[in-house]
Amino acid sequence: MRLYFAPEETDEFEAACGLLIHRAGRWADERGESLDGFGAESALDYRHRGTRDGRLGLWEPRHVEEFLLEWLPRTVSLLPEDEPGNMPGALALLLRYLDTVGLADPRGATLAENLAAIEAAAPRYRPAMEDRTRWGMARFWLTTAAEQGIDVHDQQALSDFVERARRGEVRYDEKVLDHIVARHHTHGPATARRAEPQLPIALPAEDELRALAAQSPLLTWLRGITDWAGSEGRPVTTTGNPRIADARALVAELATGDDCAGVRSSARLPKLGLAVEWAKKARTVRIAKGRMYAVATARPLLDDPLALWRRAFDAFTDLREQLIVSRGGRHFPPPLGTAFEQVAPDVLNTLYSLPYPMPWPRLRDTVRGGYGDGYDMSPGTTDHALRRMLDALEDLGAIERYAGMADPVFLDAPPTEALEPPAGLPPELAELFGSLGGHPGADASAEAYRSELTDGMVELIRLTALGHDSVRRRLLAEGRDAPLIGELIHAPAAGLLGVLTDHYDPDSARTELAGWTAARPDPAAALDQLTDALRVCPFRTRAEAMLEVLTDAHPDGETVARSLRGDPLLAPTAISVLVRREILDAEDLTEPESLLMIAESLLQLLETAGQDGVLEMLAGQDGDTQKILKPALASGHPDRAGMEVLRGVAARAARRPAARVGRVHRRSRHDGMGGGHERRR
Repeated sequence: MRLYFAPEETDEFEAACGLLIHRAGRWADERGESLDGFGAESALDYRHRGTRDGRLGLWEPRHVEEFLLEWLPRTVSLLPEDEPGNMPGALALLLRYLDTVGLADPRGATLAENLAAIEAAAPRYRPAMEDRTRWGMARFWLTTAAEQGIDVHDQQALSDFVERARRGEVRYDEKVLDHIVARHHTHGPATARRAEPQLPIALPAEDELRALAAQSPLLTWLRGITDWAGSEGRPVTTTGNPRIADARALVAELATGDDCAGVRSSARLPKLGLAVEWAKKARTVRIAKGRMYAVATARPLLDDPLALWRRAFDAFTDLREQLIVSRGGRHFPPPLGTAFEQVAPDVLNTLYSLPYPMPWPRLRDTVRGGYGDGYDMSPGTTDHALRRMLDALEDLGAIERYAGMADPVFLDAPPTEALEPPAGLPPELAELFGSLGGHPGADASAEAYRSELTDGMVELIRLTALGHDSVRRRLLAEGRDAPLIGELIHAPAAGLLGVLTDHYDPDSARTELAGWTAARPDPAAALDQLTDALRVCPFRTRAEAMLEVLTDAHPDGETVARSLRGDPLLAPTAISVLVRREILDAEDLTEPESLLMIAESLLQLLETAGQDGVLEMLAGQDGDTQKILKPALASGHPDRAGMEVLRGVAARAARRPAARVGRVHRRSRHDGMGGGHERRR
């Protein structure tokens, strides 16, 4: 069972959601508590549909507050007589359950931090639910209809109300509706646009990053300009630039490389002019009353190269006007200039976890193609502006460019066929390997592109360590998933294996697991912790996926899997993994092991498809359903809870006519092993 689903994996998410709610409810019952299933469902729905990363097991205080005070008022439709329920309590119980069974993502906040956030938000929950300006459109109109005596459960009455509202015959609070509409246009729909996760990366320690930052040419220029301005200030032109004499002196002192010959305005010195504007955007200098001053509060920043570098990186996307000015002082027309705030982050995101240096022709064509529908991306001016952007990033030290041969992955495809992306590459990056076809002359364009890459060395572009660090910081600030190799070193074994299972590619998983093991004093004891995490995992599919990762990533993984073949609790999981990996085949299994395999397969199907899914599968098999179930029920499988549900499936199958076994019905989210979905409380 996964804790991450793509937006289109609706059935898979609903099955996992139903299973989680059922297990959490049973866990709460055993402790004399009661889980509000609708509240738990809403919390999982929020993380899946309402956030950019979609990680069900990762919660932070910001998620807690947004869920209780923004998501619920906006998405849950309550009628005037309905009670909002104890959603804070439901969330707290769900998070306690995730933590207890090892499903909490260790990269999120601790349980104590999240519970404290729930306690802090709880007093504001009911007022937020009653605040009409926080509602969604559906709740606003349902409540308006109910308050005017409309039976909202009567479809015809509700349709008549809607029609009258369209004709302007219904009284409603115009100010509230205007606020709701304005918020919708400002913040978009409640459902967030999912951002694909990035591949894990490795970064050097902060001290090494600080040393690299100190070598940045741009930082030298920022310090020089700030020191030149000083606390007393320097006179500047009406446009806020140094006077030409001062500019020539700064070019010489800072070695920007600008050609001052014949130049009468410092604005026409590309490097210095950009550096001056960058200093303003980074808030190391300010303009007041015709003079440029050093910002006094920026002094500590100037003494810390890494902090200054990060400030400069964050200011980069504010430099559109400066970066779209040519060396002659002319402004580019709309192409890249208009789209700069979108292009710049997209270029950096593209370079972020791409496993190969990006050839300039591919980056150039990706920008032209990606923004060609919305902008007039004229090749000459667009390419010139894109290179200006790359020049600035190189001066900062965020990228490096060098000559070399393009990786074969960019070449090995016929002109009209899609390139095959590397395994594990996020879909948003995999698109870079797509076809160049699909338009008139595509074959010729593709051939020209291939020739450009194969006729000799080309310019290759990749992020530096500093670039990776700051792009990752921005991705995290946007709520995106950006794994860092080494960040799980202190994670519990269950959390480690869970994250590796859901979010890591095989090579990164091996590196992460090796670092985690090396950080423990006894490798054997560390391995015991990992296998113990498998034993306590209450979900069959997740335990198998975690063992798959352990088998792949641990140097002795296959030996570990073989050793678990006789484990009282893990034998079914180990046998299943060994068979799937073709380490064992059917002839290698004893009769008891074969029975365990049958039971394990059915239990895993129960988790992913629910009871109706199992009945559907059984209906498609030749022979008597009971003959298929009987060996599984007699297998002695150690999952008692799962076997109890399986016996219930057998009883249902026995009560139903053979022709109806497997007939698919709308499943309940709480049928015990996966299920369907109903939104309204």
